Amino acid sequence: MITLHHLDQSRSFRILWLLEEIKQPYELKKYYRDLITHLAPESLKVIHPLGKSPVIEWNGKVVIESGAIVELLIQKLAPQLAPDLDDPDYVDYLQWIHFSESSAMVPYLLKIFNSIESQHGTKLVFLENYAQVEFDKVFSFLNGYLKDKKYFVADRLTGADFMMGFALNSLIYQLNQAENYPYINRYVDGLTKLDSWKNAVKIENSLSLD
Repeated sequence: MITLHHLDQSRSFRILWLLEEIKQPYELKKYYRDLITHLAPESLKVIHPLGKSPVIEWNGKVVIESGAIVELLIQKLAPQLAPDLDDPDYVDYLQWIHFSESSAMVPYLLKIFNSIESQHGTKLVFLENYAQVEFDKVFSFLNGYLKDKKYFVADRLTGADFMMGFALNSLIYQLNQAENYPYINRYVDGLTKLDSWKNAVKIENSLSLD
């Protein structure tokens, strides 16, 4: 059985959502961020030295990185969530799988970190402008891409959505960008109506410190 080491408010939601979508039995081990530092607890380092989540244990292997975990689970357990290798859509699928943690996540995180630093009186010279330029460029591009789309690839739910959906949901609800990016907002709204998304949210919300 798959064991998911799940940290609250983290990329681990992708894996929780995916497991709920494919109805794969799994064991959930929960971890909570430090209330002061907001960092993952030291106990996660027992599972992997980096102490990050998501982490899964499966078939004697410890696997990190949400993109790798999404690809692995889909390849082994849910091939219907990815185009065939010889399908032209596979190129787009692979592109969006990786776009989420590279092109999209960097400006998103810079935006958050810059805001925190500014609130504490740090004077930002280069980073503020750089982050804003990249943020506008990346998310305007994504907003345009999603103008006539329900999903990222092949007009159906795929692993690309499990990767991109988490990032874009955070954009809309953590950074309050719905008004600026209406097509992203519509896309996210569609994902939140999926039963598997609702189940994952319910599970995460039910986790309590014990």
